Amino acid sequence: MKLFPAIDIRGGKCVRLRQGVFEDQKVYADDPYTIAEEFEKAGAKFIHVVDLDGALEGRGVNEAAIEEIGKHVSIPFEIGGGVRSLQDIERKLGLGAARIIIGTKAVQEPSFVKKAIETFGADKIVVGIDAKNGLVATRGWEDVSDLTAADFSIFMKELGVKTIIYTDISKDGMLSGPNIHKTVELKAKTGIDIIASGGVSGMNDLEALNEAGVFGVIIGKAIYEKRIDVAAAVKKYEV
Repeated sequence: MKLFPAIDIRGGKCVRLRQGVFEDQKVYADDPYTIAEEFEKAGAKFIHVVDLDGALEGRGVNEAAIEEIGKHVSIPFEIGGGVRSLQDIERKLGLGAARIIIGTKAVQEPSFVKKAIETFGADKIVVGIDAKNGLVATRGWEDVSDLTAADFSIFMKELGVKTIIYTDISKDGMLSGPNIHKTVELKAKTGIDIIASGGVSGMNDLEALNEAGVFGVIIGKAIYEKRIDVAAAVKKYEV
């Protein structure tokens, strides 16, 4: 199972939200790159980065902080939040990102995902599916569509998507355990790599996800609240 320690950036700082509520945040570092360096030293092989302001505003906002991450670590990282054009993807790849996460734009304009894959290759593109009660949410989780996560995942696979990040918003930042059932269900229905996101509270959750055969998991608040040690998790679960 692949582990993706997470860095969420808002206002240039590393923060964590509860259930995606922008007013409910906690700042963990003024310079996100310092967290990235800690992850690399702990043995992490890939970092998950989100531009929270970008996700809400629909444009790249924290690119200076993202560029600093690219300068300070040698391990690959993925970036999502505010990706709305091929130029956005090219620019973020230029900042050092190994692959780009498309979320809102994938829902609003699925053909964009196909264009992105044709232009940059499937290995550079990941689709982020954020769900509330099984329905896909967009624009920093502010809007909820009538698309089910399962149907949308199948559609994305048909467009050439190889990897999907599935976030259960009700679980995010709550340390209440991930939605393993839905994650495994998506894997069964699509046959592609599904990365679980939201709710991981400790090593027991990683154990459950690993036993369920989940491809990968994003770990956020559990790291910052000292419930999961990155080095120990990497040693036990990373493949």
